[in-house]
Amino acid sequence: MIVIGMTGSIGMGKSTAAAYLRGLGIPVLDADRVVHELYAGAAVPLIEAAFPGTTAGGVVDRVALGARVLGSPEAMKRLEAIVHPLVRAAEWRFLLAEQDKGTPLSILEIPLLFETGAGDLFDAVIVVSASAEAQRERLLDRPGMTIEKLEAINARQMPDAEKRARADFVVDTGTGLEDSRRQIDAILKDIVTRPPLAYQRWAALQDI
Repeated sequence: MIVIGMTGSIGMGKSTAAAYLRGLGIPVLDADRVVHELYAGAAVPLIEAAFPGTTAGGVVDRVALGARVLGSPEAMKRLEAIVHPLVRAAEWRFLLAEQDKGTPLSILEIPLLFETGAGDLFDAVIVVSASAEAQRERLLDRPGMTIEKLEAINARQMPDAEKRARADFVVDTGTGLEDSRRQIDAILKDIVTRPPLAYQRWAALQDI
C-alpha cells in the first residue's frame, strides 16, 4: 500500500483537497478530526492533569485550553507531548486497517507533518498551498478568527515556503477549484507509479 502524507498551513485548502480525494474513493485520515475525538476521549484526563481547569463534562474546553497554550511555547510543547503520540497511534490503526482491506493507496492529512518530524514516513508528501493573501482572506471569514489568532497559529507552523520546498508535490489552491482538482489528478498519476515503501516504515516504528 502506498502511504501519502498531505499537509499545509491553516487556510490553504487541505480540507477541500481531502474531500476531493475521498470522492475519488481514496481513504483519508484527518489528524485534526482525530484530535477532536481525543479531546472527548483518551486525552481528557491527561490534559486536565497538565492544564487544570481546561476540561468540563468529560471533554476538553478548546477555548480554555487555547487561552492557556497559545503564545506559550513551553505550554504548547507540553500539550503536543500528550496529543501527538495518541494521534500517531490512531494513524497507525488507520493504516493497519486499510492494509488489511487491501487498499492500494491511503492518505494521512497532518497539519504539522513536517513539524512533528514525520516527513520521512511517507512514499510522497503533498503540500496544499496558496498565497498569504488568500490564506488571510479565507481565515478571517471564519467565526472567531482574528489577526492575532492567525499570527499565533502561523508562528508555531513551518513557513509555507519551507513546506513547499520540502514537498514532493504542491497543490496550489489559489488557482481555483477545478484547476486544483486537475493538479491532484496529475499528482495521483505520478504517485501510483512509486514503489510502496512507507507502510513498512510505519510497521517498523511499532516495534521500537
